[in-house]
Parts: sequence; structure tokens; C-alpha cells
Amino acid sequence: MIPRYSRPEMAAIWAPETKFRIWFEIEAHACDAQAELGVIPKEAARAVWERGRFEVARIDAIEREVRHDVIAFLTNLAEHVGPEARFIHQGMTSSDVLDTCFNIQLVRAADLLDADLEALLATLRRRAFEHRRTVTIGRSHGIHAEPTTFGLKLAVAYAEFERARQRLTAARAEVATCAISGAVGTFAHIDPAVEAHVAAKMGLRPEPISTQVIPRDRHAMYFATLAVIASSIERLATEIRHLQRTEVLEAEEHFSEGQKGSSAMPHKRNPVLSENLTGLARMVRAYALPALENVALWHERDISHSSVERMIGPDATVTLDFALARLTDVVDRLIVYPERMRANLERLGGLIHSQRVLLALTQKGMSREDAYRIVQRHAMAVWESDGRAHLKDLLLSDPEVTKRLSTAELEALFDLGHHLRHVDTIFSRVFGTD
Repeated sequence: MIPRYSRPEMAAIWAPETKFRIWFEIEAHACDAQAELGVIPKEAARAVWERGRFEVARIDAIEREVRHDVIAFLTNLAEHVGPEARFIHQGMTSSDVLDTCFNIQLVRAADLLDADLEALLATLRRRAFEHRRTVTIGRSHGIHAEPTTFGLKLAVAYAEFERARQRLTAARAEVATCAISGAVGTFAHIDPAVEAHVAAKMGLRPEPISTQVIPRDRHAMYFATLAVIASSIERLATEIRHLQRTEVLEAEEHFSEGQKGSSAMPHKRNPVLSENLTGLARMVRAYALPALENVALWHERDISHSSVERMIGPDATVTLDFALARLTDVVDRLIVYPERMRANLERLGGLIHSQRVLLALTQKGMSREDAYRIVQRHAMAVWESDGRAHLKDLLLSDPEVTKRLSTAELEALFDLGHHLRHVDTIFSRVFGTD
């Protein structure tokens, strides 16, 4: 993670001070449980809480010698606790501390990401209702298809990020487990009650069965969920990038006073934020693959996952946190051009109503094949005229059409309102009836 794409609250979760504080709390709560079981003196457990301290620089210095981060931490902690420190870490192994801490950090990160999604959803909802009936052209394959509304475009994004939030809730639950089970996970030297106590104190639940490490399929699911959310970010960012193209220009990112779009061309207003979101999404997705590969560890444990998680834990969560906040800002300040949307919609001389004509002719007794042939022939003529001709005029001059459809009936087939008649129904499906 780099400062350019980091926000302080998420970055703080992964700071060394936070990590070692979590390690201390795990060890201290474990001592409390051991004391209640009579394994260690209660005075020793109290001493850990009362005198327990650590210094990041000192831990780093010890680690350079012993080449083991948990031992370095315990050594520094013992320097403060004194003789009672011999009771710390009784029956535990390093993974008990590392894995439980990692899951706590992932849970806290998920809570921040959930808040990010909540803010994005509120912004999407507001802008969707603002443009519920702002008519625009729907595109398939990048080509004009039929009318829709800009509000519906945003409602689609809202529904997608609502699903993302539900997945994140499930992913958070997936990793909210604690393992204090000792070497190879058999509880040979520590009572399962210690694990239950630590889990309760740290807001987790006991891992049903660990193999000295918490199973990494849980983490794979977590990072895969972040990757899917990133893909949803990119989908909306890509839509905005297309809409800002000069030839389209139906919407564009807010351009601040004093902002410059190009070092060479003073006229440029580029979709740099949406392009940035596309790049950030690529990075978050990239972190999912090593998380999937971490699932296959050797026997009861190895540490091939360790270096991976030290990188992807902070990087994936910090990057996604930044991207969600940036997307919320983009949507919040997005400039929308309804007049340009209407002009683009009308650019192709009524071709957007071709399906209505096709269906009307079949309702009047013409075979679908003949109706398609006739409408397509006139549609291609309009297409080749670059919109100078109008589909309705060509159809009115075709006796095969007029013998089945009156002028009034044809006129009615070119009514935009027909395409908007179920907008409210869709909105109630997405947003509820309130």
C-alpha cells in the first residue's frame, strides 16, 4: 500500500502498533483464561495486563537477531512484565497469535468497507431518483439499442453494490474465527476453553477445527469477495468513461476549478478518476489469486501463505477502501447532460423504435420473418443516411406497412413513453416501495 491510495483509518488497521496491540490482547486474554483454569497464577495474569508494554523499534531489533517475529514480541513483552512472563504463551504456538490477529484485522477492515458501501449506496440511490425519468439511449455492443433512463443505469449499479454488501457480510463472517489450539491444532497443551475465552473477548468465534493454522479457504473467499466488488467498481467506472467520450458526452466527472487535464492541451477534461478506478480494480482482483493458492498448504501447516498475506491483507483492503470512497465522490459530483442524452437518442432517425413496429406488424397478421425483413430494410436505409431519413416516414410510404397499420397507429409506435412505463415498477423492486 502506498500513501497516494490510502486512507488513514484503514491504513491504521495494518500499522505495526495495531498489530502488536492485538497480539498483546490475545496473549493477555489467554493468560486470564489459563488463570481461571488454574494453569497459571492469577497474579501472573494480572501482571501481564498491568505491566505489559511493547516498543515496535525494540521488537524489530530483536527480530533481526532471532529472525522470528512472535518470539521477538514475546521477548520485548517479557522485558516489561518481569518474572511472571514465563507464564505467557503457555501451550500456544505462533500461528495462534498470527492467525487470530490476521482475522481480527480482516474483520475490522470489512467493517470499514461496509461503511464505504453504505455511503456509495446512499449516493447511487439519490442520483438514481434524481434521474429516474432522464431518458437516454440504452446500448448493446456499444450500439444504440432502445431507450432507457439514466436513473435505471444507476439503479442497476445500486442493485449490484447491494449484492456486494451482502457478499461482504458473508465474507466477514467467514474469517471471523479464532484459533488457540497449539501445535498441529490438537489442544494437547492448552484447554479449548482458552480459545473460547479469547474468541469471545476479541469478537470472534472458535474455529471448529484448525491444523495449527486457520483453514485458508476462509481467506480465499474473503479476498475473492473483494475482487468481485472491485469488478463492480470497474464496471461503473467504465460506463462513466464511455459516457464522457467527446462523441457521447452524456455525463462527465466533475472538473474542479484550477484542475488541468493535459500538460500539452489546455482544452482537455479527461475521466482520470474513473480511469484510476479501473487500474485500482485490477490490483484488487490480482490479490485474489494468491489467496486462492494459499489454500493448499502442506500437511498441518507451512508458511508459504505468510509472505502473501503480509502483502495482500493491507494492500487489498486499503486499495478497495480508497476506490470505494473515490467512486462515491465521482457519482456524487457526476455532471449529467440530459439534453445531450436526448440528442443522441434521436440521432438515428427513430431506429430505436424498430422492435415496436416489428411486433405491431406481427400482431396485425404478418409473419415475423416478413415483418423483420420490411422493418430492417427501412432501418438500413435510415442507418446509411446517418439519420437524415426517419424510419417513420419510410414506413408510412410502404404499402405493405400501411395496409396493416394506420397513420395514427404508426405514430403511436414512436412514443418514448412506452419505454418508460415500467420504470417505477423496476425502482420499487430495487429500492422498495418507500
